[in-house]
Amino acid sequence: MHIRPYDNENKPIVDVGNAKVPLCYFNIVRLKKGETYDYSLDEFESCCVPGHGTCDFVIGDATFEAVGERASIWEGDPSGIYAPRDARVSIKCRSDDAEIFVAGGRTGERLEPFVVRPSDIQTVQYGSDETKTHRKIKHVLGQNPPGKVSRLLISELFTVGAGGWSGFPPHKHDEERPPKETRFEEIYQFRFKPDWGFGAQFITPEGAEIGDVHHLRNGSTILLDGGYHPCVAAPGYEMYYFTILVGESQRSLIQHFHPDHAYQIETIPGIKDMVAAFK
Repeated sequence: MHIRPYDNENKPIVDVGNAKVPLCYFNIVRLKKGETYDYSLDEFESCCVPGHGTCDFVIGDATFEAVGERASIWEGDPSGIYAPRDARVSIKCRSDDAEIFVAGGRTGERLEPFVVRPSDIQTVQYGSDETKTHRKIKHVLGQNPPGKVSRLLISELFTVGAGGWSGFPPHKHDEERPPKETRFEEIYQFRFKPDWGFGAQFITPEGAEIGDVHHLRNGSTILLDGGYHPCVAAPGYEMYYFTILVGESQRSLIQHFHPDHAYQIETIPGIKDMVAAFK
């Protein structure tokens, strides 16, 4: 499912109870200096990541000041906060303006809030220009976050260079059958540099020869509840996407690669490290 770019006016793009991805929640909050935004999600743990700008966060009795140190998603490493389910979260903008990605995942656990600073970010870079798969992943809530998380994985993904493939070889994670695969729902929020860039998202169900292809633009949101789902940026454009992954029963993501293309795991430099970083 493709949600085309629009001004959401700080209202959830993917709200609680979404029919396609009921495990997930997603909002984009835009604030000016001194403005505030409050939210509380029953049954959902959440993570706030400033795309740009600096904010103070109050989560219940915990306060985390000056979160966010970059001028844009294309500069520096991200920061973020983790909030447990049922927590009241208050965001106040300290910079001239800020854009905050708010991601949520359904869970039955109630854990403790914590902050993620740039020094906590786990970065994985893999692929190559020759294989057209060169990309970088910045894990905000990855394999070893600075606090405990239930089922939520949060990352930022970048194509390295102008154009190229991501999520390749085609993979899926829509069946709970460990140790071969685990079931996760997923949301992508795309950005391009320059912002008039574009790309394509492929979604092909298991057993299908041809699936759907969505025309991605700056601000596109993709909802994934199943199928193989590689994406590609057009030549001359850099592509970024904010990724929300929520496990149905666990936090260890095990991807299943399409058998027709799985041999390319052996030809793409570093891809095995990328796979391991999500487990």
